[in-house]
Amino acid sequence: MMNNNENVSVLRGRVAIVTGAGGGLGRSHALMLSRLGARVIVNDMRIEAAEAVVREIAAGGGDALAAATSVTDETGVGNMVAQAVDAWGQVDILINNAGILRDKSFAKMTTDEFRAVVDVHLMGSVICTKAVWEIMRAQRHGRVVFTTSSSGLFGNFGQANYGAAKMALVGLMQTLALEGEKYGIKVNCLAPTAATAMTDGLLTQENLEQLSPDLVSPGLLALVGDDAPTRAILCAGAGHFARSNVTLTEGLHVGGGIDAPHRVAANWEAISDRSHEIVPEYGFTQMERELASGAGVAKAVGV
Repeated sequence: MMNNNENVSVLRGRVAIVTGAGGGLGRSHALMLSRLGARVIVNDMRIEAAEAVVREIAAGGGDALAAATSVTDETGVGNMVAQAVDAWGQVDILINNAGILRDKSFAKMTTDEFRAVVDVHLMGSVICTKAVWEIMRAQRHGRVVFTTSSSGLFGNFGQANYGAAKMALVGLMQTLALEGEKYGIKVNCLAPTAATAMTDGLLTQENLEQLSPDLVSPGLLALVGDDAPTRAILCAGAGHFARSNVTLTEGLHVGGGIDAPHRVAANWEAISDRSHEIVPEYGFTQMERELASGAGVAKAVGV
């Protein structure tokens, strides 16, 4: 059993990069990881904001450095990772947190507004993860967290760009978790609900207090610690934590033929029945199930 000092220092010796950490959720993440013993690169586009968080960490006895770059700037991100390696010799944890909003209904949204959000959330996460991936593979240890959202998992009016980018991160997580497994790299998603600069003007004061970012960040330890899962989607807000999953129903073999479209429509309720749904271990599970279902039908009718 851990004593109090061991519990506080559970991430001692680990090096973490937190993007978009000059305020809001990122700041909360950086402070918490430092309290747990990690050394932290505090990233933000605004050097003043990043340095302010570094000072907070230092005041608490932690070790941190500021790195000012956009997550979409490959050279800047490469320099940030090099800064971590030069200072501490490794990168163990990457929290992809940086993001922007450009909310509008899809009818009123321009493709530039769509692309800007996808570039920061999706491509920014890709660029940062790519920059640490070989380091993590070589050291045979790594923890990557993508910040997804209920907007991507379940949809929100006026957030087609944001939701598309956030759900894309779930797909990225699913594949990188499989590719990183033999190298000791665990890849997960955090779906936070928190009052940040992106929610200004949308919430009451009471809601703002209930949805403090400080009530989300505790979920990170489960995703980056030594016993972390992989391919998990952790939903967090107001001190409440839950798991979300991408599932597959048992379905029904309908077969082909001219009447197949009508049989699919007629059996929609059975196809949608969730009583025996599973969380597939990998993408080909769908194909395997489909082929097995067809083979089973053929065997049953003696073909």
